[in-house]
Amino acid sequence: MENLTIRLENPADYKETENMVREAFWDVYRPGCMEHLVVHKLKTSPALIKELDFVACDGNKIVGVIICPKSKIKNDKDEEFEVLSMIMGVLPSYQKRGIGSALIKKVIEEARALGFKGVVIFGSPDYYLRFGFKNAKEYGIQTSGGENFDPFMALELSKKSLEGMRGRFYEVLVDFVNDKELELFEKEFSFKEKHITDTQLKI
Repeated sequence: MENLTIRLENPADYKETENMVREAFWDVYRPGCMEHLVVHKLKTSPALIKELDFVACDGNKIVGVIICPKSKIKNDKDEEFEVLSMIMGVLPSYQKRGIGSALIKKVIEEARALGFKGVVIFGSPDYYLRFGFKNAKEYGIQTSGGENFDPFMALELSKKSLEGMRGRFYEVLVDFVNDKELELFEKEFSFKEKHITDTQLKI
């Protein structure tokens, strides 16, 4: 996109970003979504890294966002290693125009410059492999439940930077929301009908 700009998010953006994330994730992984509440709660969390909180703009309109909060890998010796997780969304009408790729490349560059070791995500392998992500089992990393599957991926931010970090991944995002909170938060937005689709609950 010719007019695309990427900049750090600021507090004046928060409500617009939450609404954009809601539009981006609605009915994708579940009827409705919870990602907008995750984004909302991250803003006051110590896990938030403000230097890795970017929005993509078409003029003054926010059309994409990427946030990389701190998460951890914990081994059977109770040793903990800090890594990043990631949430990224683009407005449906702006998808497939390179905005997501631009955001991911930007945040990888900045995270590397800040000295972070790696990023661990749940996402589509067809999409994220192009950025250097690999199945997390290649680094000896498992989910918090001790599992591995194709959408569970990791990225080293420098050569062998994930070496020695074998263990289970604990994502700060999973502790952020519950159904009651989500029900209350939804009242702050305009009504959207929820649907069950065949894309849901696959990762």
